[in-house]
Amino acid sequence: MTIWKDYQLAYSLSEAVEAYNQAEKPVRFVSGGTDLLLEIQQGSHPTMKTLIDLNHIGEMRELKMVGEQIFIGAAVPVSQITNSPLIKKHAMAVAEATGLIGGPQVRNSATLGGNVAHALPAADGMISLVAMDATAITYSHSGYSKKKILELFLGPGESALANDEILVGFEFSIKKSGEGSAFNRVMRPQGVALPILNHAVWLRRKDHVIEDIRISFGPSGPVPTRAMLVEEIFRGNKLTAETILRAKETILETVKFRTSRMRATAEYRYHLAQALLEKVVKIAWNRAGETE
Repeated sequence: MTIWKDYQLAYSLSEAVEAYNQAEKPVRFVSGGTDLLLEIQQGSHPTMKTLIDLNHIGEMRELKMVGEQIFIGAAVPVSQITNSPLIKKHAMAVAEATGLIGGPQVRNSATLGGNVAHALPAADGMISLVAMDATAITYSHSGYSKKKILELFLGPGESALANDEILVGFEFSIKKSGEGSAFNRVMRPQGVALPILNHAVWLRRKDHVIEDIRISFGPSGPVPTRAMLVEEIFRGNKLTAETILRAKETILETVKFRTSRMRATAEYRYHLAQALLEKVVKIAWNRAGETE
């Protein structure tokens, strides 16, 4: 089958936007393309007249520290993110999440930008960025803009990005003393690409107390969210068995999981969420106590 008619290479953001405006529609920006091309082949997405390749735009391929921020270009292959010493030092949740996307061949092509732009509420890389409180940097005909990561989603598979808006990259704060993060998930043994449940945590500890924390589960609704009421149970308290138990009870009361015919029942997801919470929070806590 014909997936596209015209394939164009862009070498700058302005060139990419101009190419979009001039291209025969329908048109899409691509970097890895691992989700889009597969969906077109499977008939779950309409074919494209034009694809505009963003892989030759330098800033979208950068992974670097800028002041007290980490920047990950949207077109950086997730295998590079997983293996980056910079990401392992400052955002282990992101390194762990990207290391679980697809298989080795997919990770060499797939990008974090595509993982987020696809807007699935259980995308591994995206869930880790929510816990890191990442900011998305975008570019359109009106120039650069910044959005908090949770502002990018309207519904399952529906991004808030405008059609001609390019996701350039993500930034989040460097790891400071007393901070740590972690990610984990549970998958079906085979046949389904998305996890039954995934979970990311970032926290800051001080004087044996959790001073601040961010918690995200996926999927826990049509768009990604933070489990803020669960966070409140930990914030300002010591990491004790009692605190963990109260947090687990709060998951049952406040986090919304649904039954998926292909993946799991809501009841099973609540069971997994409690187990993952205890495991991942403890890992993030231990990492937060590590000295440089």
